[in-house]
Order: sequence, then C-alpha cells, then structure tokens
Amino acid sequence: MAKILITGGAGFIGSNFIRYWLKNNPGDSITNLDKLTYAGNLDNLRDIESQENYKFIQGDICDFSLVNDICQNIDLIVHFAAESHVDRSIENSADFIKTNVEGTRILLDCAKNNGNIRFHHVSTDEVFGSLDLNDPKFNEKTPYDPRSPYSASKASSDHLVRAYFHTHKLPITISNCSNNYGPYQYPEKLIPLFITNLIEGKKVPVYGSGQNIRDWIHVDDHNRGVEMIIKKGKIGETYCLGGDNEIKNIDITKNILKLMNQGEEMIEYVGDRLGHDLRYAIDFSKAEKDLSWRPEISFIEGLKNTVEWYKNNPDWWQKLKK
Repeated sequence: MAKILITGGAGFIGSNFIRYWLKNNPGDSITNLDKLTYAGNLDNLRDIESQENYKFIQGDICDFSLVNDICQNIDLIVHFAAESHVDRSIENSADFIKTNVEGTRILLDCAKNNGNIRFHHVSTDEVFGSLDLNDPKFNEKTPYDPRSPYSASKASSDHLVRAYFHTHKLPITISNCSNNYGPYQYPEKLIPLFITNLIEGKKVPVYGSGQNIRDWIHVDDHNRGVEMIIKKGKIGETYCLGGDNEIKNIDITKNILKLMNQGEEMIEYVGDRLGHDLRYAIDFSKAEKDLSWRPEISFIEGLKNTVEWYKNNPDWWQKLKK
C-alpha cells in the first residue's frame, strides 16, 4: 500500500488524477495538499471525499514546515500544483515564480530530507517554446526556449527537479504534456470558456484569426500516462505525453459550435495575446516505445463528452464564472 502526496489535487488535472488513481489502485492512500486558490475547487472531489484512503489538507507548497511534516509518512510525491494561466502570468508573474519555482524547491528539499522520496514532476510542453508550421514536434531532447513568464517558471522547476536527481540522487521522473481538456477544467481555459459562454448565449473570444495550433490530449489519457511513468518509467528520465491531435484554435471553435448547434456568428475575434506562440506539438514516441503508452481518446469523442459534461453540470461552473 503506497502512501502518496498529490500537490494541487483540487485543480483540474490533479483532481482527475486522484479519482483515476484511486479507481485503479484502491489499496493506496492519497493525501491531497492544495492551497485552494481560485483554480482549486473541492467540488471537484465531492464523490470521493469520504473515502477512508483519501485525505485533504489545505495548505501552501511554499510552507516548508507543513510540507516537511506531511512528507514524513509518504512514499511518492506527484507534483501538479502550479500557477498555469499564461494571460495571468503576463499581467503579474510574481505568483508564478513563487509557486512554480520556490514551491517546487521546497517539495524537493522535503523529499530529500525524508529519505529521498520518489518524486514525479508534472510539466508542460510550453517550456520548449514555439514551433513554426514545418518544424518537427517537441521531444525529450528539444532545447528549452520558454516565451512567457508561466513557461519560464515551469522550465525553471524542471531544471531544479533534474538538478536534485544529479546532485542528491533523488529518484525523479518528469512528464511534459500538451494541452489538456476534459471535465472539471476551470472555465477561464479555451474549451470550457467557449462551451459555457455558448450555454449562456454569449459569443466566444478567439485570439487574432485563430491560426495558433495546439496538440490536445484528454485529461484521462494524460493521467494514464503519468501512472505508467511512475510505475514503469526510468528514474531520472523525462517523458513527453501528447494527444496526437494538432488543431488550429479556429477549428476547435468551429467543432464546439457544431456540437452545440451554433453558427459562426457566435465568434468574436479579439486582439492577439502578447507573444502568442504559434504551434505546440508533442512527439510521444519515447513513451510509446518504453511504456507502451499512447493516447486512446479521439479528440472529437473527448470533446463531445466534455460538452455534455458542462451542459450537465451548470451548478459546478456557474459560480466559478461569477
């Protein structure tokens, strides 16, 4: 029976991971440490909050004493906690540096201080920068080239994690993943924002002309990949997880409109984001070769299910948008 600390487990990906892990590893116990900032939401976990093998602690990963106390009885740390919204990082980067860099440093020190706890760090493809249309996809050997305060803070945390492996022999792995979507995603992000706006009869704001390309992965495929890295991955290694689904923002928008029986008159083109990266794409061949992992949920199937989830759960997202 493994005792696992999940950081940021009340957020979108973390809460889905907790639910996924307990379903597939019912003998394990999870402690969920989350500060409950605007993106942390205990409603994400109402269905499992009473389980005996699940415990929630409200706290900050930057609180060394708290984290160190928790880590005295932990076998594995899975680190999701992060400030993650690019637009917010452009407006004010301070919280991103504190949480994503200093918070990760504190977790690493506590893992080191408590017997070199196994540590998995969840990161992003944005650390690699931006691709031109004909560039090869990102892979584990792509040089880092972050272009926003958010991606710079995540790149810094990745480097810290690797440094603790080399310097302190901390047993780490890292995953760099493409854009996630699915249930319980905070409605400031593109897909839930567009779905909920349309439910409310509002237009959807598309940056520029919508030509920016992202590789989208369903959160369940991502979390299955993280589980396989934890169980089968080589210590000290990085694994890229992608959805095998590059799509322009304007085409995502049109897919959502179609699924919701809305016309293109509901699109509102807005000024482009500062330093807006053109394209992200992930080559996940290493994970496929070493772990036998690949995404299983098609984008259209996953998007349809996501639309239905937001339609069926207005009580969850309406109060967040207020």
